[in-house]
Amino acid sequence: MKCEEREVICRDGRAALLRSAHPDDAAEMVRFLLDVCGETEFLLAYPEERQSLTDEGERTFLTRLTADDNELMLTAWVDGQLAGVANINFSTRLKMRHRANVAISIRRAYWRLGLGTAMLTELVDVAKARPEVRQVELEFIEGNSRAQTLYAKVGFRVVGVRSNAFALKDGAMKKAYLMQLKIR
Repeated sequence: MKCEEREVICRDGRAALLRSAHPDDAAEMVRFLLDVCGETEFLLAYPEERQSLTDEGERTFLTRLTADDNELMLTAWVDGQLAGVANINFSTRLKMRHRANVAISIRRAYWRLGLGTAMLTELVDVAKARPEVRQVELEFIEGNSRAQTLYAKVGFRVVGVRSNAFALKDGAMKKAYLMQLKIR
């Protein structure tokens, strides 16, 4: 799925370009994924779990993704650098097609610039354009207060908790908080 390019102004005055991921972004996407996984424990993978990513594999993935009408990967570019990635996917199952799922990650150097709000708002707008979608869902790892604040700002509310959802390297177990945004 593709979306229209849009420019937003970051809190520090720099312009950010929001656009769909392209297959030509593969090499930068691999670097991004390796980098962000090492910047925070609040993502689903550790950097070593991403070591098998290849530019060619990512290119194949992004090619498939751009042709899929039920998934959009949105990228944010600041000063020519990939600053953030967010995605939304829509279920094709009849019992679940009223739901959309979103996820987002932003490089630490670009935190607190408003990119998260801009990207999530864009994805919610994509969901609103699909009449069958009634709610947008996401989850975040216990302790990620920045994410929770961002999601609440966009209108998401906690609707559930999954205990022991994530096992960290140090043995700590973390909950997953489930959030929803009703759009209809």
